[in-house]
Amino acid sequence: MRRILRGPRPEVVPTLIGRACAVVGLLDIAAAVFPRFRHSRMHTMVEVLPGSFGPFVAALSLSAGVLLLLLAHGLRRRKRRAWRAAVVLLPAGAAAEFGYRHSVIGVVISLALLAPLLMHRKEFSALPDPRSRWRALTNFVLMSAGSVALGMLIVSTHPHRVVGNPGLADRLTHVLYGLVGFEGPVDYQGNTSWTVAYSLGALGWLTAVTTAYLAFRPEHPAARLSEEDEGRLRDLLARHGRRDSLGHFALRRDKAVVFSPSGKAAVTYRVVSGVMLASGDPIGDVEAWPGAIERFMDEAKAHSWTPAVVGCSETGGEVWTRETGLDALELGDEAVVDVADFSLAGRAMRNVRQMVKRIERAGYETRVRRIRDLGDAELERVRRAAEDWRGTDTERGFSMALGRIGDPSDGDCLIATAHKRDDEPGEYGDLKAIIHFVPWGPDGASLELMRRDRSADPGMNELLIVATLQAAPKLGVERISLNFAMFRSALARGEKIGAGPVLRAWRGLLVFLSRWFQIESLYKFNAKFQPRWEPRYIVYRASSDLPRIGFATMQAEGFVDLALPMPRFLRRRRAARTACPHTITERDVRAA
Repeated sequence: MRRILRGPRPEVVPTLIGRACAVVGLLDIAAAVFPRFRHSRMHTMVEVLPGSFGPFVAALSLSAGVLLLLLAHGLRRRKRRAWRAAVVLLPAGAAAEFGYRHSVIGVVISLALLAPLLMHRKEFSALPDPRSRWRALTNFVLMSAGSVALGMLIVSTHPHRVVGNPGLADRLTHVLYGLVGFEGPVDYQGNTSWTVAYSLGALGWLTAVTTAYLAFRPEHPAARLSEEDEGRLRDLLARHGRRDSLGHFALRRDKAVVFSPSGKAAVTYRVVSGVMLASGDPIGDVEAWPGAIERFMDEAKAHSWTPAVVGCSETGGEVWTRETGLDALELGDEAVVDVADFSLAGRAMRNVRQMVKRIERAGYETRVRRIRDLGDAELERVRRAAEDWRGTDTERGFSMALGRIGDPSDGDCLIATAHKRDDEPGEYGDLKAIIHFVPWGPDGASLELMRRDRSADPGMNELLIVATLQAAPKLGVERISLNFAMFRSALARGEKIGAGPVLRAWRGLLVFLSRWFQIESLYKFNAKFQPRWEPRYIVYRASSDLPRIGFATMQAEGFVDLALPMPRFLRRRRAARTACPHTITERDVRAA
């Protein structure tokens, strides 16, 4: 992979304060949970006094510690609300340290963190993230699991004060009862029973309160592309859409957009797990790109999102790195076929030629048309077939997927279909496979999705791609972008004679990962059509952000789904509005 430019490091002060907050939170938890950690002469005296408020303060210390741990990530991201909560919790934790352990050191540590937090308050000005009430359910599950684990630790850290010899089931029952405020089967000597009870009650209270807060707070839904913004983007694509094959995918309606001050350029993006993820190059006039990029970076800074761009061209990568100081790495190559140069003749195309002829002899025929040329009944049949033939339970695609088929505003899209006249037509008649292309300027097309009936013969993808390339001149199409092959150059160089041990090892790792991700298979599939390869880049702020960006990209593309699955009949209702179809399924590639 090739690096373009070295960029700046992210903000240091919020990161250090966030880490210090996590350490203080752990100390507060330890002070409340472990008897030896909180042992002192004053503590021993206070704990046995009648009417002692030690159990209450232990619960306060535990609550403050857990909340500080939860806030640490928000502080690292400069969130204003996390700063406000930490300013309140640190004195509370210090009071608990002194009231329960009578520890001057614990008080000093908490107040020592409070001082820089107040000094650098201007650093914490980031706005809230897009959010929904799904996060309340996630919080409930994670907090419940963490409370049970921490509760088991609390119940088990007093072995010398336990009455009898309770088993694991009794301890677990005691924790579950304690989380909801009831007395469990485990009993302790002295005041320890109250300390354990209040600590477990505090954990249950935290789980309930944080879940209720997330469930009932006002939603800040992820931005959607408005009709006005979509119209402005279409005007830019009409004038400058020929420059980037991914330009039309900016019209996905689950993206937000920022425009340059002149309105002549725009950057579309989606926020995923705190990553502000753009794809492809900016839309519009290259001269106006810096203005749109500046607006993008301002938005990322205002919300403390991690900026990232996936799949930009070399020109786009150079502009991004020059204007922002970010880094860029070569991620892979896009396969582009020039229609005038394509031919099935020659030894290199022998396998494709033989497969296409074999399928044609089996009785298949193809049709390549603009979406606007399909009738309503046929278009509806195509939509339903594409939904049912999807290879995964979740829709996939972000950087090279439009998310819809047959929208009235997408009449210029191309669709290639394969048909077979059977004696017994299936649910979708004689339709057996679909390939959908979006416009790439006035004379190009870019592959968006491929779907086929499971009962269809292997080779449907080759058949339809060849049919599209052969019909392209009549449709005014001069070039077709097939797909993106991640790490193509490493795979290609690693299998050549003379490749070094490092390159061979890297290729071996990619081949191994291809068992789960279509890396090698997608490269070999695209290579069948003898394309030219156009490099694509990922733009990022710091090397430490790459794992997070990679995970966010996998979420956006649909390879990782953290939400609960939606019933299939509901997914079908929403397909025309919010679906995000993938480009090629692993099954499609294997069949090819």
